[in-house]
Amino acid sequence: MLTAQSGPRLEALLADFQPDFEFTPPPLFPEEEFSERLRRIRREAVIAGHDVLVVHTDMIGWFHTSNAYLRYICDWMREGVLIIPTDSDKDLTLLSFFTQSVVLPPAGEPFLVDRILQIGAIGREYSDRPGSSDVKTAEACAKVLSDLGLSKGQIGCIGDPAGTVFFKTLEDLLPKTGLVKDHAIVDRMLRVASPRERDMFRAAAQLISIGLQAAYHVTRPGVTDAEIYAAFTYAQLARGGETGDGYQIGVNEYGTHCGKPYGRKVRAGDLINLYISNVTYRGYNAQAARMIGVGNLTKRQEDILAVCTEGVKRAEKLIRPGTLVRDVNNAAFEPYIEFGLLDSAEARTMPYNWSPGPDGGPIPVPRLEVPDSDWEAQGGRLRHVYPATDGPHNPNLGHSVGMAGSRTSYNISSHNYARLEEGMVFVLHTQWLEAQSAGCNVGDCYLVTADGFENLSRHTPLETHRIAAD
Repeated sequence: MLTAQSGPRLEALLADFQPDFEFTPPPLFPEEEFSERLRRIRREAVIAGHDVLVVHTDMIGWFHTSNAYLRYICDWMREGVLIIPTDSDKDLTLLSFFTQSVVLPPAGEPFLVDRILQIGAIGREYSDRPGSSDVKTAEACAKVLSDLGLSKGQIGCIGDPAGTVFFKTLEDLLPKTGLVKDHAIVDRMLRVASPRERDMFRAAAQLISIGLQAAYHVTRPGVTDAEIYAAFTYAQLARGGETGDGYQIGVNEYGTHCGKPYGRKVRAGDLINLYISNVTYRGYNAQAARMIGVGNLTKRQEDILAVCTEGVKRAEKLIRPGTLVRDVNNAAFEPYIEFGLLDSAEARTMPYNWSPGPDGGPIPVPRLEVPDSDWEAQGGRLRHVYPATDGPHNPNLGHSVGMAGSRTSYNISSHNYARLEEGMVFVLHTQWLEAQSAGCNVGDCYLVTADGFENLSRHTPLETHRIAAD
């Protein structure tokens, strides 16, 4: 059970912690980086026949923006609508401060934007004023476009589903314009990182390594999953990490892939998974996964750990420009096939933890009382065994990483026949889970270089970290 002593005890556990390498923050992006992005975006708009681009980002839960477009284009971290005339002699206009989360202060200054219009968050509940912030923002955008002489042209729309009401209202206000969805303009640019962007990915991955080392430092029998989580989070946030969420931890005797802290105490025989699904540095995120073995493990668990670790190592050897993504994926599953866990690396035939039934229908999750003294001490009970299917967590090896909130995802999978390019960044994590038996999820974050790759998360070994248990 979580107690008031957890905080002071954690501070004592971390008192003598120091990572085994020095983290040096990369410098901020210079204005030239954003100028080059804007040049490329405008060129794409010309080719597509757009007279203007309208980029929309809204604010969602926990003071997060719904997508990464504005941060990528002009380094604006909060909600807004950016109006980008295709003609380079026309200035950019940013409409912002229109959500009820306006209490979040702006971070920094948007590059390349001199004109910022505060729309104002309104609504009966928030300000006791009639109206809709979405409608008011669309009205302001329509006026700016009209003032620029662009009320009858073709508008390229960049955003996500959070902008549905805004764009529909804008279309109604400007009936002589043609609105064309074209977020792919920015998505294509985000798939390959520039040299300065690679520094940001490298920094995010280094923060993961520092967090992992802090987690290793405090993990021992009697420590809770919440204290391990806190140690990891503190270490990376203290050095510039932007997010404390996106970190999943599984602590039990079976090696469960992921979960959230609930007060589970570490015991001898536990197999702990640390799946770092999002550590963000200046908008760029990385991923990695590691396992911790506490004392003696079962032979089945050791075998699964060895198979998964070998899978990442075989895939890694193929990373270089020109390699088919499919080949990287399939190399990782060779050890699974050799060991008899799988028959094929093909995603469409592979069993995986969250798969539907053979006919595409639902699968019953087995009902069974699962003992968990720490959960039961808080009044809870576990009555089902998750997941319903043994196998890897996903029917693929990994996926791209990018800016937090970007929409550029691609999977490292058997059906991806694209070729690797210099500047691509992705995570390769091999996984396997047999409920109440054995599990593993290990992986590294990679940058494709001109002649091979850089393992961005190399500061902590891929192999299972061992903790003695007397």
